[in-house]
Amino acid sequence: MTKTRWMTCTGLALIALFSSCGYLFAAAGEEIYQVEPGFKLVPAIIMVSLLGVYLVVGVLSRVTETSGYWVAGRGIGKFGNGAAIASDWMSAASFMGVAGLLYLKGWFGLGYIIGWTGGYVLLLCLIATQIRRFGKYTIPEFLGDRYDCHTVRLIAAAVTVIISITYSTAQFKGIGLICGWIFGMSYNASVFFAAGVVLAYMLISGMSGVTRNQQIQYVVLISAFMIPLWILIKKAGGAGILPQYEYGAILSDLLEGKVASGTLGAAEIEKVRRTYLPWGAGSFYQFIALVFTLMVGTAGLPHIMIRFYTVKSEEVARKSVLWGLFFIGLLYWSSPVYAVLGKFWNPLGNQQVADVIILSAPERAGMGIAYIGYLAAGAMAAGLSTVAGLLIAGASAIAHDWYATVFNPAATDRQQLFVGRIFTAALCALVVFTALNPPALIAQIVAMAFAIAGNTIFPVVVLGIWYSGSNKYGALAGMIWGFGMTLIAMAGWIAGIPMFGAEGLLPATSSALLVCPIAFLLNILVSNLMADRISEESADRSDNILRKLHNLPGQVDEAPSGKNSLAPS
Repeated sequence: MTKTRWMTCTGLALIALFSSCGYLFAAAGEEIYQVEPGFKLVPAIIMVSLLGVYLVVGVLSRVTETSGYWVAGRGIGKFGNGAAIASDWMSAASFMGVAGLLYLKGWFGLGYIIGWTGGYVLLLCLIATQIRRFGKYTIPEFLGDRYDCHTVRLIAAAVTVIISITYSTAQFKGIGLICGWIFGMSYNASVFFAAGVVLAYMLISGMSGVTRNQQIQYVVLISAFMIPLWILIKKAGGAGILPQYEYGAILSDLLEGKVASGTLGAAEIEKVRRTYLPWGAGSFYQFIALVFTLMVGTAGLPHIMIRFYTVKSEEVARKSVLWGLFFIGLLYWSSPVYAVLGKFWNPLGNQQVADVIILSAPERAGMGIAYIGYLAAGAMAAGLSTVAGLLIAGASAIAHDWYATVFNPAATDRQQLFVGRIFTAALCALVVFTALNPPALIAQIVAMAFAIAGNTIFPVVVLGIWYSGSNKYGALAGMIWGFGMTLIAMAGWIAGIPMFGAEGLLPATSSALLVCPIAFLLNILVSNLMADRISEESADRSDNILRKLHNLPGQVDEAPSGKNSLAPS
């Protein structure tokens, strides 16, 4: 039996065990389990068991070469990579934050689901196959080679690190809430605890162990998310056959003011109707801006794109996107159920309730502590899997694209691994520092990371693949514009300037609708204006990469390392 199959079977066995425990404890579910700090034995046993599995998998997947650390030796298949993509993607923001946003924002919150899933269609059509044909290790490496420019590479690497930090902050916020509920830890202690677990298996196994753990974590998180729904829907009066369909009747009752505690007053009914009916909250422009930003942001996330380097071929890359989208869709199909059931049991909850809606809904329904504990373990798995992928992407940007490619091209495999592990730990420490004071709702923090990716990385990658006239000058202009405007929007949002707020013209979390198209236009315009400044040698190198990306004749093999073929700019 292969390692991957053994690990998957181990995960399934644990799930079966914990699910059985849930049924045993469900009968004792009439107590009130507050979503408050305080040690809880059964959830703690479940959580520690799963964390132990992740550490064992990390040890069994240890690597001694850079290809194993950064891209898992390119040996991942379509199902495994699809599950890893889904696990990498279905972060604490998806597991906890989307249900919370739907609980608070209702119909407008669907923009997050549409945007995030729609981004995978862009990945499938525009990026996945070509990135795999390019090979190598990182997205900054692709951009540096395609535009024959170290400056482009370094800026892309810096943006990758910033995205990793911003996105990881949201994961640690979710992880902190979960650890506080299970172990009674403070938020700060929970962040340090989670960082220690992730680092323990990442430093040993790199992308190889991260990918295998993500496959197990997907099974854990999706089963933890979906199994309770059948019991919850029955407790709310449904048949318990297909919760994703049956919750519609409960939503209809909500719009008439019917909740678990009785009937809402006229003012409360009107508030619920404004939230859950189309355009009751948020304008058409705000909705489209949010969807567009999340779509291009998804397609521009470096830690998602590097997953295409880990597979065997471009065909596997395409199919793994489809499987990943299917696996992701299972969770997003179920998130509205949690939101509506949460509103049914707690119709007047605030932001704090929204952040932990997947725990508070089962709690209000009187489910057993083992069920809620396993659900919390799923949320923990979601956060850990995404943090691991983000740290690998961020550390590779520093260790591979800055150190090994630009500053020390003669570095040996051993030196690159050492530096990679050092920067993995350093980046994790920086993320922990940032996560100790998170600025907003989980999914809103993530949306800011998507704005950075959509405005900076997505345009330059797409034009680098599909527009032969794009050159380093256009790439730099587009990236500087996109990154600069995103930072201005974020700073304006933090400062409370209305233009950058949720109802402004350039919302910090939805800025790509205006910024991204201009980044495309700037890239094209500047590239054409500066075309005569590109040397023939540089143009030939870019042309050769384009032929490789599109599998065209006339390719010339690169130098084995791919490092010395670039002219620094």
